[in-house]
Amino acid sequence: MTPQQQLADVFVALAGSATEGSPDVSETLAILAERSPRLLGVRAASVVYTPGGREEAQASGSDPGMTRLEREALARREGPAHGPHRADAHLAAPLCLDTAPVWHRWPHYVPRVLALGHTHVVALPLQVPARTLGALVLLSDRADVPSADARALGQSLVDFTAVTLHRAQEAEQGRTLTGQLERALTSRVVIEQAKGVLATRRSLTMDGAFDALRSHARSQRRLLNDVAREVVDGQADPSLTDPTEPSDPSDPSEESS
Repeated sequence: MTPQQQLADVFVALAGSATEGSPDVSETLAILAERSPRLLGVRAASVVYTPGGREEAQASGSDPGMTRLEREALARREGPAHGPHRADAHLAAPLCLDTAPVWHRWPHYVPRVLALGHTHVVALPLQVPARTLGALVLLSDRADVPSADARALGQSLVDFTAVTLHRAQEAEQGRTLTGQLERALTSRVVIEQAKGVLATRRSLTMDGAFDALRSHARSQRRLLNDVAREVVDGQADPSLTDPTEPSDPSDPSEESS
């Protein structure tokens, strides 16, 4: 397979990780990590995804050892893809790991990497506008440090992956927001229906019906929507819906009258 065919194959694989339009994050990270060494001419690779918010950080490697390494680094917040200095740790040029400053900066990460036979690292940022989602980490020894062209190609892969994952994240956030809005609308409709029931049965204004509904929910330490649903379904406390029933003695509105 020619280099051009290899490159096309990787892009097709990354695009094909989507299922019904939404990419599988773990599968996408695994494809990027596993395909990068051969395509970019390095010994090993790993990718770290730290989107923030409620979404869980993930790491994947080109082999099981690299996956374990990056997951441990993720837990310790060490290495070129982690920690408070991540923004300046993305390394466009190869960095020799076996130096005192780097050992001091990543005291657990460096010996583990050196033990695997890797002496140099390049970290390419997984970025979208105004946000960094992680990094692709390329590991090599002095003889197979990736060239400038290889690093540029790697960045293209990373950029494509970042956009794919970011769009999936935005789509998921959109679905979550839509669900929240739908639930809020349903709740509002039920409350309005309950107000109508109370206004009719107790000869109240709509504002008065809402006050009665809210006061009852507070006195019972219950959610307003749950009480409203019971009113609409005809299962509410008679003291709320039937004016002939005695009022709830714990109702604060009765105490103040």
